[in-house]
Amino acid sequence: MTFITNIKTFAALGSGVIGSGWVARALAHGLDVVAWDPAPGAEAALRKRVAKAWPALEKSGLAKGACQDRLRFVSTIEECVRDADFIQESAPERLDLKLELHSKISAAAKPDALIGSSTSGLLPSEFYETSTHPQRCIVGHPFNPVYLLPLVEVVGGQKTAPQAIAAAIEVYQSLGMRPLHVRKEVPGFIADRLLEALWREALHLVNDGVATTGEIDDAIRFGAGLRWSFMGTFLTYTLAGGDAGMRHFMNQFGPALKLPWTYLTAPPLSEKLIDDVVEGTTEQLGSHSIGALESYRDDCLLAVMEAVNATKLKHGIAIND
Repeated sequence: MTFITNIKTFAALGSGVIGSGWVARALAHGLDVVAWDPAPGAEAALRKRVAKAWPALEKSGLAKGACQDRLRFVSTIEECVRDADFIQESAPERLDLKLELHSKISAAAKPDALIGSSTSGLLPSEFYETSTHPQRCIVGHPFNPVYLLPLVEVVGGQKTAPQAIAAAIEVYQSLGMRPLHVRKEVPGFIADRLLEALWREALHLVNDGVATTGEIDDAIRFGAGLRWSFMGTFLTYTLAGGDAGMRHFMNQFGPALKLPWTYLTAPPLSEKLIDDVVEGTTEQLGSHSIGALESYRDDCLLAVMEAVNATKLKHGIAIND
């Protein structure tokens, strides 16, 4: 069982923040892109988002032939996927919608074209249930901004062929991404499961009046977040154990896991909590527009990734490690 991995035409269904990120990444890697989105004004909004992302992609480095003009917007699902070598769906997180979409996508696509979904938590076995050739259907869950962040979680359903997982990983690598194979089909996968736990605790801290949104962000920005960008959680804690490593760390700090430091369940989203979060983040924004902060974010991400890669080389660590 073989699937197309030499991608020339990339199909994107859904052109919001995530979908447009996929489009920008594919264009930057020199591919032809065909896009579809039924929302009014979707084409103009998509082209505007791609143009906004392009300066960061130019700094990151464009592939030969990369050009925004290689984007074509079409009016039907069938026209979008018919000639595509790879298909990425980024529709809203509704099971009924994804079931309907993938039934139509898979019926019109080449039988050996991989189909990926950007879902951040729905299970592929559920929304690929009525798909044609479901063995080629996977989840390819990216992270915003998709055109810069390399991580993509690859998840198969009950009917997904192992060869499809391997082929999808190869395709995503060709797009400059770092695929992470999630071996079990679990809600939230890996990264969002971790992020959701942090988000719940952050909401509790605001709800209980312990800290503002800005103070909570500072706790991450100037502490753990700096370490996470190049070392992650487990390796950070291994170093915290000193020369004795992780075993010493777990023996020393393991008992603290029994202390009631975390809630792990989200607080009720009361109007007051929502107001407090909105007021806090509005204060953090200050006079900066969302667009200005997106540009700042992109420049910071490029700088961080460049610095981490340069430091890895200095210490004899492979860039992909």
